[in-house]
Amino acid sequence: MNQHDKDLTRQQHQEIVDLIPALRAFARTFCRNPNDADDLVQETMLKGIANLDKFKPGTRLKSWLFTIMRNTFYTQIKARNREAPGAEDCVAGLPQHDATQDWSMRGQELMDALSRIPPHYREMFILVMVLGESYIDAAEICGCAIGTVKSRINRARQLLLEELGETQ
Repeated sequence: MNQHDKDLTRQQHQEIVDLIPALRAFARTFCRNPNDADDLVQETMLKGIANLDKFKPGTRLKSWLFTIMRNTFYTQIKARNREAPGAEDCVAGLPQHDATQDWSMRGQELMDALSRIPPHYREMFILVMVLGESYIDAAEICGCAIGTVKSRINRARQLLLEELGETQ
């Protein structure tokens, strides 16, 4: 490996590290438990670094890593479902913290409402509305058409308004 390749690899590794906050935010759409989300981020980073040779230059590293994370999560779910019967951890068992201000209470209400909508709507909503991914990138990450992205975001908005007791 020549010096140029070493510098390129170092730069790619740094870009992956710089994406940790976005990866953590996306992981929280899949995992309610912060430790599980951190484990998913770690697994994603390991896979990303191990497979950097498969990354296509000129494409978005963030989208590529989000795709790895999504696929890793769904593979883990399939494995868990095969290994042990039962549902995922129930959020009702998680400790609740009293909000100290009105805005944090409303934020918690939104997060609770978001956790109650179906995962495919929540995932798309978080990708586009929270993490700022484009419709095109979200479609690529989730392996679906742009029209599907738009309809899921629209439906997610409607469901969130219903969950929050708001009407349009």
